[in-house]
Amino acid sequence: MGKLEGKVAVITGAASGMGAATARLFVSEGARVLVTDMNETKGQEVAEELGPNGEFKKVDVSREEDVATAVDQVISNWGQLDVIFNNAGFGGARGPIESISEDDFDLTVDVLLKGVFFGMKHAAPVMKQQGSGSIISTASVAGLQAGESPHLYTATKAAVIHLTKSVALELGQQGIRVNAICPGVVATPLAHGPLDEERRQKFRDRFGRHQPIGRVGETDDIAQAALFLASDDSTFITGTAMVVDGGAYAGRPWHRQSELMTGQGPIKLYRPEGR
Repeated sequence: MGKLEGKVAVITGAASGMGAATARLFVSEGARVLVTDMNETKGQEVAEELGPNGEFKKVDVSREEDVATAVDQVISNWGQLDVIFNNAGFGGARGPIESISEDDFDLTVDVLLKGVFFGMKHAAPVMKQQGSGSIISTASVAGLQAGESPHLYTATKAAVIHLTKSVALELGQQGIRVNAICPGVVATPLAHGPLDEERRQKFRDRFGRHQPIGRVGETDDIAQAALFLASDDSTFITGTAMVVDGGAYAGRPWHRQSELMTGQGPIKLYRPEGR
């Protein structure tokens, strides 16, 4: 019996990357999943791959009506909503602060923050009525530490983390858990673009050297974290920002510290004569 046997989930941004990996894992663990995305072609492909336990709906998370109808669809088709994974996202506006237009600001906030808000808003009444549920949102280590991502990406991901904590305090007594996942560098099209396999491997090699664990994240690393938060294995966990980043948020790998401090490779401990 799977960890999500009999459960129903909505996953946004599920046509590729972390969302698609999570959809596959959820179904393999017994869930029925509504795959939602703006990319209709790839979203349909993922849903077809999932078989009878997968469906697709085109959803723009920046539009409240789209998110609301996605929740309505799973209730109409499957009678319940146990998990919503607010995962849809993109890089957002880039460049110096003075170069960001109001339109780019609005689009970034609409997708990365408002889309999460809409998912929480429309899942909450259904889950309150059930007396149970898990709301999961994709944040980022960029929401915990500045300097690694564009201004608005960093700001909106920090807001997702804080919104997660705040909503968890409201919904806890109704049996609803609210958590965020904070990925680090993960090998997805969002991170490395539409590259061929050789160039994707170069991306992995380049960024893996800077990770304490020695590799970049893969989409299944995030899917496994989402499975934990969706399942009954995490019934006493809410209001958290789970960091899944190979240790990068903790600091530089030891070998990099040594190189930076000495400028010439690993530090050798000085031992006085006779010790």
